[in-house]
Amino acid sequence: MDGGPEAIPGHLPIAGPRQVRRAAWALIRRDARTFTAMIVFNALAAAAGLVGPWLLGRIVNTVKDGGSVEAVDRLALGILVAALAQLLLARHARHLGHRFGERTLARIREQFVDRALALPASVVERAGAGDLTARGTSDVATAGQTLRDTGPDVFVAALQALFILGAVFLLDPLLGACGVLGLIGIWFATRWYLRRARAAYLDQGEAHSALAEVLAATASGARTIEAFGLRERRIADSEKEIERCVVSRERTLFLRSVLFPSIDISYVVPVAAVLLVGGTMHGHGAVSLGTVIASALYLRQLSQPLDTILQRVEELQSSGASFARVEGLAVEPTEPSGPAAPPASADGAPEDDRIDVCGVHFAYGDGAEVLRGVDLSVRPGERLAIVGPSGAGKTTLSRLLAGVDAPAKGAVTVGGVPVIDLSPERLRRQVVLVTQEHHVFLGTLRDNLVIAAESATDDELLAALKAVGAEWAAELPGGLDSELGSGAHRLTGAQAQQLALARVVLADPHTLILDEATALLDPTTARHTERALAAVLRGRTVIAIAHRLQTAHDADRVAVMEDGRVTELGTHEDLVTSGGSYAALWRSWHGEHLPAPRSRADT
Repeated sequence: MDGGPEAIPGHLPIAGPRQVRRAAWALIRRDARTFTAMIVFNALAAAAGLVGPWLLGRIVNTVKDGGSVEAVDRLALGILVAALAQLLLARHARHLGHRFGERTLARIREQFVDRALALPASVVERAGAGDLTARGTSDVATAGQTLRDTGPDVFVAALQALFILGAVFLLDPLLGACGVLGLIGIWFATRWYLRRARAAYLDQGEAHSALAEVLAATASGARTIEAFGLRERRIADSEKEIERCVVSRERTLFLRSVLFPSIDISYVVPVAAVLLVGGTMHGHGAVSLGTVIASALYLRQLSQPLDTILQRVEELQSSGASFARVEGLAVEPTEPSGPAAPPASADGAPEDDRIDVCGVHFAYGDGAEVLRGVDLSVRPGERLAIVGPSGAGKTTLSRLLAGVDAPAKGAVTVGGVPVIDLSPERLRRQVVLVTQEHHVFLGTLRDNLVIAAESATDDELLAALKAVGAEWAAELPGGLDSELGSGAHRLTGAQAQQLALARVVLADPHTLILDEATALLDPTTARHTERALAAVLRGRTVIAIAHRLQTAHDADRVAVMEDGRVTELGTHEDLVTSGGSYAALWRSWHGEHLPAPRSRADT
């Protein structure tokens, strides 16, 4: 393997082993001083742990040779001092390890949030919110635990194991060789496990993401599911994903059930080998009894660091897969790709706010084309209404205008620059898309507003709420400091939508795309909000996609979309007079007699 990212169509990518190692090393370098101190103190603690068995061997030899009680007491006191030193050193090393781990976990979380916010909406929609949620919660927590606990523990245990084996070799090279040969079974079992574990844990993580996506979609669409009688189908989908999770977990459990018993048996082998060979050598006078006992104690002590290593290896495989999924966001390009076009200015910035749609075709995945050769120009400061039947491609066009998706053919430009080539910061200043989907974040009303303008004053926040007709905000007991969300003040759908529109006012974009942004408001409130927005956004470009034809009546021009094409374009009066599709829609909306639309030949 080359260590490159692993990509699954329709999913967020997974970082390769090499990228994971680079990312882990970069996190360690950012707090290298604490990490180094942690390793040093752990090494000192491991060295202090070697003193006890050696002194115990000395005690055995002293007693065997008829030594004094005072000499034995001094050696016993040395064992006590060494044990106390090991305790204090290990405790301080653990304290340093937790400091390093908590700071590193905070950096992982901050980095993940930055990368997630930089992802285009189309990328998140393709992957599903469940995948991103699983990576941002359980995967981040698991990866952080590895850098805080598992990684340092494995490193320290490896040092302890090397010190212990070195001590046995110093006592007697032949006994040391017996101890090493006795550990071969552990090497074979671990190698068998590692060759299978990464793929198994990656599959387990993917199964958990898919389950989270199904559960999230079921919970958010509960009313729709109930209304259309989809309960049994959603239960079946959930059970299918649960079964997949069970199968993936059983696979990793099988790997552990083979690894751990093999290791437990292998611990006994080196101790038995040293006792057998050492006893024979002692019978021939080749080694002292104290050396044999000290070697056996060392190898028995070896089980503790080896047990730590092998148990943590299982955690490392799980957390390594989690870290690969977290780091996968660094692989995903932050901007969707699409047809290139030369910038209109030297620095690539738009020359003006004119929007041009030239010969645009678009399809979702391998499906049929949704847009078929759309041509449209929107002048700066113009208010354009886009109307048409459901499935005509209105929402898809709005996504392309906002840079959410890239056209398969043709180009969407603002000021001569392709919308998809604009940086996220410039794009948000240039074009803002507001749909009927709205979000209320946990926190205060102020927190929910300053997302759009961090430096906004309280007066500006209140003015934005007033601009969209959100008089209810003044009635909240805590004002801007009122807590919103579960367990606090819950906004209605209409209030949440007004909150979203207030963010738009604060964002102060050059071009605003309203995709049925007032659909959840009652007609009176919607008209009031639209009039308020019209006053605030006067002089800006506004593209409104709506089913209420009153919005089209107030627009400068109206574009009619049918079957993925713009079939009519003009002012409200001109289109009504022409007697085409728009005129039929207008008369039908007013309850008038519906004449047959005039054909193109008649016009």
